[in-house]
Amino acid sequence: MPNVVHETFGNQLRVRICGICIAENGILLINHSKLNDGNFWAPPGGGLQFGETAEACIKREFLEETGLIVEIRDFLFACEFIKKPLHALELFFSIVVAGGALRKGFDPEMGDNQIIQDVKFFDLAELEGLKSMELHGIFKKVTDPMKIVNLRGYFKL
Repeated sequence: MPNVVHETFGNQLRVRICGICIAENGILLINHSKLNDGNFWAPPGGGLQFGETAEACIKREFLEETGLIVEIRDFLFACEFIKKPLHALELFFSIVVAGGALRKGFDPEMGDNQIIQDVKFFDLAELEGLKSMELHGIFKKVTDPMKIVNLRGYFKL
């Protein structure tokens, strides 16, 4: 993992607010570089800022990363990822698109070292074609990736 990711996100607990958005017969994922040796596709989301509500955070993150205006629906599940130097507690919500246009966005924390490479809706066949290491670990908790919205509880990754 490159130093830029360590320097920006390492050695601290990050609370991330993430959204599961299923539309257009697919699930919305973002490809992040510099997190492993290849592709890493994960649901949109990012760090909760002090004084910011979870709803405001997810709306901001979706707009920054995908160009979409979204509405938050139900709380789904939480997962915790610890692989030093990274430690994240992620809260996942179901999301619906309310406007905007899908585009590859940006990550303000990364400045000139952007890690977002692509954003797209994956259908089931495309998801099944990805290697396990290319997909956020939460997908290992379901047999059908499109049923991720049915997960409830707390998961350690």
